[in-house]
Amino acid sequence: MERFWERVRAQAMSGKGIGREDALAVLSLRDGALWRLLDITESVRRRFKGDGIRLCSIVNAKSGLCSEDCSFCAQSRRSGAGIGKYPLLTGEEIFREASAAKERGAREFSIVASGLAMRNREELTRVGDAVERIRKELGLETCVSLGTLPASDVEYLLSRGLRSVHHNLETSRSFFPKVCTTHDYEEDVSAVWAAKEAGAWVCCGGIFGLGESPEDRVELALTLRDLGVDSIPVNFLNPVPGTPLEGRRDLSPMECLRIIAMLRLTNPTREIIVCGGREVNLRDLQSLMFAAGATGTMVGNYLTTAGRPAEDDVRMLRDLGLAPREG
Repeated sequence: MERFWERVRAQAMSGKGIGREDALAVLSLRDGALWRLLDITESVRRRFKGDGIRLCSIVNAKSGLCSEDCSFCAQSRRSGAGIGKYPLLTGEEIFREASAAKERGAREFSIVASGLAMRNREELTRVGDAVERIRKELGLETCVSLGTLPASDVEYLLSRGLRSVHHNLETSRSFFPKVCTTHDYEEDVSAVWAAKEAGAWVCCGGIFGLGESPEDRVELALTLRDLGVDSIPVNFLNPVPGTPLEGRRDLSPMECLRIIAMLRLTNPTREIIVCGGREVNLRDLQSLMFAAGATGTMVGNYLTTAGRPAEDDVRMLRDLGLAPREG
């Protein structure tokens, strides 16, 4: 076992990252071994990212009008969840949400719209206008999550001041057909490549607790490494009543920490941002997500579920001797 720990530490600290078999071994560690694991993952986080923590926030700018059938999503066409449904917000509404996010301590603000892709030019221009205003007047880094954008649309938004494009793969290529049948996995991979080609910072990750296997989790982690994404958002299923996954509760807090740790060790130089579902899945162990390798978290509410008060998250960082990252 000592050889395993030495190998994992060396490969992660080198920046290369651990391979498939060691990643699977990390996910299968007993709870008692978690503290040895966290000693390594915290060292890796500090080596490559220091003690500054990225705080981001989002606005659900277009809700519930999605053609896709993703089983976990309250906004999908398969969902009977009682959520708000509305078209794209006005530029002023988006700006107000960004101002509130800055007050919460966020340094990055993402405009999220439901749907496979934003193909309406008027909507894209409205988002571009909002991006430019937020960047100029609030000084926030801006991000969008608008589906499978072509490189030309990403280039347009970059010209307006955009920094980041978010597009999750959600799960492994192998498991994806059990999650979504209305589009192919390769469409999502192509969208990631298009954003990279255009020159955007790319935020791409997934959601855990859908019924996927440890092998699926490792497959996703290695796919993200092969794609060279810049930031990996980590979501844990918070099953919403009315969705096909209503009632599914597969994850324990310790398992969530092992997933974060595996992602840190396979992708040692990347940002790991823990987002949706952390409150209900990590519960009282939320603060340990940073020792497990997280370099950021989302503050405020999520797309269709509520987060906890932002001041609680800022206090958590202060209690840990960490601080929101400024740049």
